[in-house]
Amino acid sequence: MSEKIKLTNEAVFTSLFAAFISAGCFIQIPFFGGVPIVLQDMFAVFAGLMLGHVYGAGAVAVFLCVGILGVPVFSGKAGLHVILQGVTGGFLVGYFCAAFVAGLFTKTFFRTPPGKIKSYIVLIFASIIAMIIIFVCGVLGFMRVTHADLVKSFGLVVVPFIPGTVVKIILLVLLGKKYCPVINNYISDR
Repeated sequence: MSEKIKLTNEAVFTSLFAAFISAGCFIQIPFFGGVPIVLQDMFAVFAGLMLGHVYGAGAVAVFLCVGILGVPVFSGKAGLHVILQGVTGGFLVGYFCAAFVAGLFTKTFFRTPPGKIKSYIVLIFASIIAMIIIFVCGVLGFMRVTHADLVKSFGLVVVPFIPGTVVKIILLVLLGKKYCPVINNYISDR
């Protein structure tokens, strides 16, 4: 694959996944504590799994820049103040970190063609680690903004979301197993 085509593919996939993450804000369920149930976390991790650490984190960075510039993609809000002063700001930062780690994990352990069992194990661990990173960043951000203690913050922004997160991890693994080999055809340096 020529270098020009490779760069074009990477730019297209990075933009596409940034759009997926942004569109995830329109699929939300309001929840107590001010942290809604969204699909953006799943899309951010999916970007890392599919595109690798550089382009997956790049897709999240594009999403964050779009929101900072004023497009309401942060669960219907926009602006730098949402990241710095909002109860969901830690989660938004966590999306970037999670995409980077999930991408690095899959790049390191997900080889083409991977064995069936090994690829599932890699995707499961990458997804779980990425979701834990999102929750850690989310809890820390929530604590910083609300001045709540760790137990209260954990109870408000982690415990109610565990069942949905398990479903998201299952979807990430199934979609990742199906689409990682496809995207590997277009992005050689995942």
